Amino acid sequence: MTQELITMTSKESTRYDIIQKLLNKEINGTDAAKQIGVSVRQIRNIKSKVKKYGMNGIIHSNRGKPSNGQMSKAKIYQIKRIMEKKYYDFGPTLGVEKLYENHQITISKESLRHLMIKWKIWSPKPRRNSKNRHVWRPRKDNYGELQQFDGSYHHWLENRAGELCLLLSVDDATGKITHAKFDKNESTEAVFEFWLEYFKINGLPISIYLDKFSTYKINHKNAVNNKEFMTQFQRAMQQTEVQIIHANSPEAKGRVERMNKTLQDRLVKDMRLAQIRTIRAANSFLKKYIPIFNSKFAVVANRKKNLHKLLGETTKERLPQIFSRQEERKVLNDYTIMYETQYFQLEEIQPTTVYKKDTVIVEKHLDGSIKINLKGHYLNYVVLPKRPKKEINVPLIALTSKKQSNWKPSFNHPWNRQFLRKKMMTKQSIQVLK
Repeated sequence: MTQELITMTSKESTRYDIIQKLLNKEINGTDAAKQIGVSVRQIRNIKSKVKKYGMNGIIHSNRGKPSNGQMSKAKIYQIKRIMEKKYYDFGPTLGVEKLYENHQITISKESLRHLMIKWKIWSPKPRRNSKNRHVWRPRKDNYGELQQFDGSYHHWLENRAGELCLLLSVDDATGKITHAKFDKNESTEAVFEFWLEYFKINGLPISIYLDKFSTYKINHKNAVNNKEFMTQFQRAMQQTEVQIIHANSPEAKGRVERMNKTLQDRLVKDMRLAQIRTIRAANSFLKKYIPIFNSKFAVVANRKKNLHKLLGETTKERLPQIFSRQEERKVLNDYTIMYETQYFQLEEIQPTTVYKKDTVIVEKHLDGSIKINLKGHYLNYVVLPKRPKKEINVPLIALTSKKQSNWKPSFNHPWNRQFLRKKMMTKQSIQVLK
């Protein structure tokens, strides 16, 4: 006669011993319930099962049986086929979202994670080293109080285009993407266009938190705490009264850095599914993508105030001038100005008086136009096709609002009478001396 082999866990073995003491009347039901950590009613059920089935009464009746919520083999095969064909480089979280959105297949993140590891199409990341941990700075209280800004170079369109730069601003209080734009690089003009659009959409934030890239800060040793050394971006922000804060490490502006990594994983794949191939199409895609992304990942600020400052009419009118590249130049003796290998000849009639050697501000606007500013007035000029011949001195003393006339008063004109009198008196005094 063969004996049945019963496998029990240590927990089940302990329960069996307690129930045996209960059956032997060494303890009562209340004591057994306290020892096992269940109710007295459950103790009665377990006791009756042990009386009827012996040791098998302790073991759960569903052990060894397939789960009622187990996925069918057909469903697992369908998920595997979809993941290998379309989402081969997706993570479990994004994979679950896309299976539900595009294929109406419901599966938990953990289930998909185990299956993807089993299929060897995804591997878990190694645990981070516990050393050199950075403690996160508490979030700001209000929306618009601080914007974290960064440019991320990446193959955003994979092999469909070269490396692009995603200019991104993230609100510190909510973690919300406030503006994003693709460009070829992180140049002054690209950053100007980004913030010009941002200000028109959201208004003026109190401060911007960014790194020490050359576009944003002059990193020369002589520029430390010297207000005369200023980038075009610093000058523009100063004119709009938006404070700039420079981060000393990437971890200091960790929210925007982490957002870039998330977008490098998610946005790249979503643009691939949408068959985006150009910068223009990518920027159009962002307008629809960002609101959906924010609805999933943005958090609620500690306070509900929006601290963006509204743009006044005067500021709106000045924005093209503020976000222009501005450089000082001298008015030469022939009333020409040289800028970027081009010569600009000032016209004779000007809105304000212009003298030789005057210092003017040459503004190169985002639309490519050139304007010459003197004391708040834009000067009239023509672009010379080639370098003008050098002139030591030009008869014109200054350029004014009225055209200078060549008319000269006659010899006996009233203006000249005082000079005639002086001349006559001088002749008479000479004759007396003789």
